[in-house]
Amino acid sequence: MKLIDNWRHAWRFLSVQAMSLALAIQGAWLNIPDDLRAHLPDRAATYVTAGVLFLGLIGRVFQQRGSDGTTDR
Repeated sequence: MKLIDNWRHAWRFLSVQAMSLALAIQGAWLNIPDDLRAHLPDRAATYVTAGVLFLGLIGRVFQQRGSDGTTDR
């Protein structure tokens, strides 16, 4: 297994950001008190997380450009 050439810039990839956001959503869901969680739909966190991961998957297949105009591969 080999790292990609620009692994130091991986945090800028939409797919990495989406996975990080999905992890944050799941962590927040686990820390919401039960009485507050009772007011939200049962699968709210699951559907939101799945949607964010799907967007990350879409972002992974498109070429992305950095703020300096360079292409992240």
